[in-house]
Amino acid sequence: MTIRDVAREAGVSVTTVSQALNNPEGSRVAPATRSHVRAVAGRLGYRANPSARALRLSRTDTIALVGRDLVTTEFLGGLIRGAQDEVRRHGGMLIVADTGEDGGHVIENLRDHRVDGIILGAFYHQELTVPAALRGLPTVLVNAFTRESGYSWVVPDEEVGGRSAAEVLLAAGHRRLAMIGNHDDIPAAHGRRAGFTARCREGRVDPVVRECAPNAEAARDEALALLSGPDRPTGVFCFSDAMAIGVYFAVLSLGLRIPEDVSVVGFDAMGLIDNSLTPRLTSVALPHAQMAAWAVERLYEQLEGRGADGRGPAGVRHERIVGRVVDGGSVAPPRL
Repeated sequence: MTIRDVAREAGVSVTTVSQALNNPEGSRVAPATRSHVRAVAGRLGYRANPSARALRLSRTDTIALVGRDLVTTEFLGGLIRGAQDEVRRHGGMLIVADTGEDGGHVIENLRDHRVDGIILGAFYHQELTVPAALRGLPTVLVNAFTRESGYSWVVPDEEVGGRSAAEVLLAAGHRRLAMIGNHDDIPAAHGRRAGFTARCREGRVDPVVRECAPNAEAARDEALALLSGPDRPTGVFCFSDAMAIGVYFAVLSLGLRIPEDVSVVGFDAMGLIDNSLTPRLTSVALPHAQMAAWAVERLYEQLEGRGADGRGPAGVRHERIVGRVVDGGSVAPPRL
């Protein structure tokens, strides 16, 4: 089956078929004609030759998502899914490559295979130095930022996420609030704490803030200390869902109940954790899929030489995306 067979069956020219199927920059094929041609091509089983198209357009329609620890945890599944869906919408193919300890070698291999561009991802929100191997190759950072000029990047809005957690507890009527935060010097720790405390104080609540190692055991110990006193908080915000596990253990060991005695809000909205807890944890989601889709769209703007408005040249953009609150059963009004 050739492109000429499709053109004959659809009643259009070969050029029109090519433009309808490949959607090149500047194509003037009407939407109805494009749909008709694609339907005919699908019915006939025609598939364009990707190698020939790559030679004609100097593009392979292949995007790579690279970074350390991208494929070793459920945590970043949304990042990969969001990137894949957006690349597919553009008619391309996504390669996911975990760089491990030898990122330069992996990137050189991808360049040898002529990928069109790179989405450089990170396991957690952090500052990155763009590898020298990426110089000159269209690159957008996701879940990370850089101080180097010339690169677009997108990260979660950690501060708004912290404010959202406070809002959930304040809206339920809580006035004695606490946060068990992460003592690491990372953007997420600073942003979530700043947002949570700012929103609490706007509501005329002075929260107790404790910080510890970002694991369940350390959070359990902090929660035991917080909840053992006579003026224990009725609402607790945890830096992460993993730390919220420790709070659940502390509440149980003290003979208290969630949410009757203590309401708990987590962060990350990791289904593997949240759905395993009883009651299910209310948590602020990290917008991994949305961030990945944003990054892919910015990369295609670079590849196609267009700006977000579809007219001017592509420019460098920096974005913070807000995650949504995923309601569980771990928040309720405090007992009077």
